[in-house]
Amino acid sequence: MADGLLGNGDLLGKHGLLNESGYAFSQVKSYSRSAAKPKLRIKEWDYYSICLGDYAIALTVADNSYMSLASVSVIDFKHIKYITKSKIGLFSMGKLGMPQSCYEGNVKYKNGGVSIEFDIDRDGRRTLKAEYKKFDGNKAFKCEIDVEPHVGDNITVAIPFGKKRRFYYNTKINCLKCNGWFSVGDERHEIVNAFGGLDWGRGVWTYKNTWYWSSMSCETDDGKTLGLNLGYGFGKPTESENVVFYDGKGNKLDKVTFDIPYTQGKIDYLKPWRMTDNENRLELTFYPMIDRKDKMNVGVLSTDQHQVFGRFYGKVVLDDGMIVNIDDKIGFAEKVVNKW
Repeated sequence: MADGLLGNGDLLGKHGLLNESGYAFSQVKSYSRSAAKPKLRIKEWDYYSICLGDYAIALTVADNSYMSLASVSVIDFKHIKYITKSKIGLFSMGKLGMPQSCYEGNVKYKNGGVSIEFDIDRDGRRTLKAEYKKFDGNKAFKCEIDVEPHVGDNITVAIPFGKKRRFYYNTKINCLKCNGWFSVGDERHEIVNAFGGLDWGRGVWTYKNTWYWSSMSCETDDGKTLGLNLGYGFGKPTESENVVFYDGKGNKLDKVTFDIPYTQGKIDYLKPWRMTDNENRLELTFYPMIDRKDKMNVGVLSTDQHQVFGRFYGKVVLDDGMIVNIDDKIGFAEKVVNKW
């Protein structure tokens, strides 16, 4: 197994073993669900998040083999509240037919008053559609969002775990330009030149995991796109997924740390966080507004999720030494602990 910059070829080899670990600025490795083992541990998801001024929305479809998940979230920054609703099914085992590439293929979920579709056409234009009939009481959620073809780098990582045949193959695409609308009941909101991101994940996971992840996409004062993808905590990574995207180009960072404050011995997610790196290229303060939290414990399965939406302030240093200031830009940062 080689480490560092990923090359072209199949992600998995004989017996479901990872051929190569590392990172790339495009999805160069070919993933095939049929090559992954054991089948019951395969987890596949597409997660889109979009921030549009006073609101953010998130759409998820996942096939985690022993269960499927379709989820919709609306985060309301004006009234400091959120709604998340999820539809869960049992033993999907690949029946959702999740795409084997982040660049093509369609996702279609429909069950029990919930339908979500993610479509990609030949030109790379994405259409996101969703309906959740009983989202806020009897009020339905609906949306139709046009996502322009992405031009520029993404961050793709192939991460091994300490256990044989366990891996995570992930692509994050920041700075997706979005237009369209969403509604809850009779209240409709237009989405005009908003920015979003895609978290495309495929892997065979170990049972217990903790991860930290932060993402932000925006436009700078001089009209350049700016995106942050920061994360760590799980597996045995040979390279980080930490990247600053500026005007479509990925600027790779090394190790990043989230300093989340404590109050009376417990993590206080709504106090300001600090985010720094080991090369003095990243210096951020994150001011939380809403903690979108979810805690569940059912037998051997449990999750403790805190996806915190807020505002970023600080600076990052690009590969060429240019300093980019970040002032009052909305994004999120999270800590997730799963037994799954």
